[in-house]
Amino acid sequence: MTDPRLESFGRLLKIMDELREQCPWDKKQTLETLRHLSIEEVYELSDAILSGDKQEIKKELGDVLLHIVFYARIGSETGDFDITSVIDSLCEKLIVRHPHIYGDVKVKDDEEVKQNWEQIKLREGKGEKTLLSGVPKGLASLVKAYRMQEKAAQVGFDWPNVEQVWDKVEEELGEMQSSKTDQEREEEFGDLLFALVNYARFTGINPDDALEKTNRKFKSRFEYIEQQAGAQGRQLTDMSLEEMDAIWNQAKKLENK
Repeated sequence: MTDPRLESFGRLLKIMDELREQCPWDKKQTLETLRHLSIEEVYELSDAILSGDKQEIKKELGDVLLHIVFYARIGSETGDFDITSVIDSLCEKLIVRHPHIYGDVKVKDDEEVKQNWEQIKLREGKGEKTLLSGVPKGLASLVKAYRMQEKAAQVGFDWPNVEQVWDKVEEELGEMQSSKTDQEREEEFGDLLFALVNYARFTGINPDDALEKTNRKFKSRFEYIEQQAGAQGRQLTDMSLEEMDAIWNQAKKLENK
């Protein structure tokens, strides 16, 4: 019996070949021209996940998969790689990095799995890579801080307990408050953010997700203020802070309902 997953994937590869050979736009694309579009697609997938919209997640996953297939098709034209070598390489990596599944290594929890993963990655680098070199330079700063801390923790460079992590947050807050120059304030603010990201990681919070949810909450409440002002025939610039704050609190109550 034919696996329907393989049939669907084969259909996608066939369509990709046809588009690359016949569509004027698809013919022109290169690895470089697709790059910024791929980044956009991943952000759209992230938005869909945070919104909890399962149908939108399905749609955006399809768009991301299209880009992977597109890159592989371009690679096949230059003989550098193709979809088969991409998938085979991935399969080999997954097998090597899961010795507790495909070998005789024993692990007690997911933390040991992550530690083994990082150690295997370092060995694969044959001394050419550092632990943190695997964190992409182009990552958003908040995500980059989280990933660097996470990787460092896998080799034991971490605080023993959450109380010490919070002590560090308070220490950095004090240093920022006592800073004198703009340069000092900027540096200490960065240190404070880094410490807060570490606290979030330690307590099981993804700081990027948390901040994005707060961004969305702020946007929703502020737009409610704009709507209410418009309903009164007023501009926001004509309203006092107290009036806007009162409407803000109305928005909060509506959310709680």
